[in-house]
Amino acid sequence: MTVQKDRIGAAFARTQAAGRAALIPYIAAGDPSPASCVPLMHALVRAGADVIELGVPFSDPMADGPVIQRATERAIAQGMSLRKVLDAVADFRRQDADTPVVLMGYANPVEAMGQAAFVDQAAAAGVDGVLVVDYPPEEVREFADLLGAKGMAPIFLLAPTSTEARIEAVGKVARGYAYYVSLKGVTGAGHIDTDDVATKLAAIRRHVHIPVGVGFGIRDADSAQRVARVADAVVIGSKLIETMEKAIEGVPAAGQTDAAATAAGNWLSTIRQALDNVKRDPAAA
Repeated sequence: MTVQKDRIGAAFARTQAAGRAALIPYIAAGDPSPASCVPLMHALVRAGADVIELGVPFSDPMADGPVIQRATERAIAQGMSLRKVLDAVADFRRQDADTPVVLMGYANPVEAMGQAAFVDQAAAAGVDGVLVVDYPPEEVREFADLLGAKGMAPIFLLAPTSTEARIEAVGKVARGYAYYVSLKGVTGAGHIDTDDVATKLAAIRRHVHIPVGVGFGIRDADSAQRVARVADAVVIGSKLIETMEKAIEGVPAAGQTDAAATAAGNWLSTIRQALDNVKRDPAAA
């Protein structure tokens, strides 16, 4: 039986030893093209990513805002699928044995493949964690156990509206890290209130004893630094995808991978530099 090594745990151990928050970029697999996925992942690692969240394209991404929806639509239009995402992870693993990869998506593609088959194939590809947006923690114990048996982490979302009961449920089943959605609404919306985030994280940490990353509303070095003072990880998706969108405008298809990877890497490196200069709140350590 294939069991993954704990790359997520090792990544957070490194960032915590360095006294900084982890940097977790999100990209939609297959955008701007299926061939760009692996080069983009390597570019993100070179720019300082500690964990990569790889979005699995789905036709009804209910939690995603317009930026990620556009990326998903572009990927689907070019034939990207869950199986091709797993192939991309396996390809990435041929050169990178250490950077954790988390798949983020929706239940339908997983159910279409079958939970057991998905878990087997994800483990074989080198996936480290899985966040299925519409799998409630109270109802997925069997799926979480399947992941855990292969050394993969079941990861769950928490939100400003999450009840204490929901937080407790996540604390019982989640592994790797939990993902706190700092804003009500979809990805890319609004502006983050760090004081509110700090208050909610304190409540979450009473029940969730693994690292907690924060995403939604982080769009620049300043907002990343403010979140990094109180969170274990900073998750950035929409702004990164916007940066790539602008970089490939007017670029012929043959040059889009290089243009997107260069732009994404350059922008993400500024966020990593910002995080490296943050003194974290001791209460968050």
